[in-house]
Amino acid sequence: MSFYGPPVAFALFVWWFSTGLIIVLDNLPRRTFAWSMLAMSGVAGYALWRLSFASLDATPNGATTAFTCGLMVWGWHEMSFLMGFVTGSRRTACDGTCTMGAHFLHGVQAVVHHELAIIAGFIAILVLSWDGPNQVGLWTYAILWGMRVSAKLNLFLGVRNLNESFLPEHLRYLGSFFRVRDMNLLFPVSVTLGMILSIVLVQRAAVADPFTATAYAIAATMAILGVVEHWAMILPVPFAALWNWRPTRKPTLPEVVLYDCAEPAPIHVHSHTGPRRYAADPR
Repeated sequence: MSFYGPPVAFALFVWWFSTGLIIVLDNLPRRTFAWSMLAMSGVAGYALWRLSFASLDATPNGATTAFTCGLMVWGWHEMSFLMGFVTGSRRTACDGTCTMGAHFLHGVQAVVHHELAIIAGFIAILVLSWDGPNQVGLWTYAILWGMRVSAKLNLFLGVRNLNESFLPEHLRYLGSFFRVRDMNLLFPVSVTLGMILSIVLVQRAAVADPFTATAYAIAATMAILGVVEHWAMILPVPFAALWNWRPTRKPTLPEVVLYDCAEPAPIHVHSHTGPRRYAADPR
């Protein structure tokens, strides 16, 4: 077990620190966003270039390098979305009067550019690592992508904990696409598939080859983190406490108002980080 400790610890630390850094940068004044994105674009560009070499390095060090590169490219997408540079064609909230089908379409429109950019990133990583023995960068990106799509769908269908403190003020219209429910039918499917993937990856990590063991151990760590993030949407777990060192936004409005297309009346939810409000019309 001591062999798997370093790659797992490394993956956990890089994921935790990079996520916290993005949150910190996103909490800075908006005038800094362009500079942050410029710097992150440089990091992502370097990560893509480095990944083309790391994919040929079938060693434990190559596996951790490819993982870091894949995570940095994913981080670019996260930052570009949270800072409002790459989101979607719709930037207004639903007013609670649309049908379920229309409401889903509006939700897709709100994130469509972001999703297309993620697809482009996946294709870029696929091409750069094509035929390489080290596919950890591609695995990392794909697992994060799959888990994020699942999380978005669960937020749309309804979960208990929305973690709305992570939603910036300039994206507060997205709150109209969230729904508060104890459970939805997709959630157990998402968790079950995530757990099956995690178990398979853990089993494949139990091999003698150091590179293969490291590669699957890192991939399993990302999959397990995705499952944990899903459970954090249902269970009363203070998941946001992992990044308590980040600056906190000052609330500007008194409460959160989430609209459900099936329930025209607004649902009032008070954030644990302070009172905020997502209005039907962000203007």
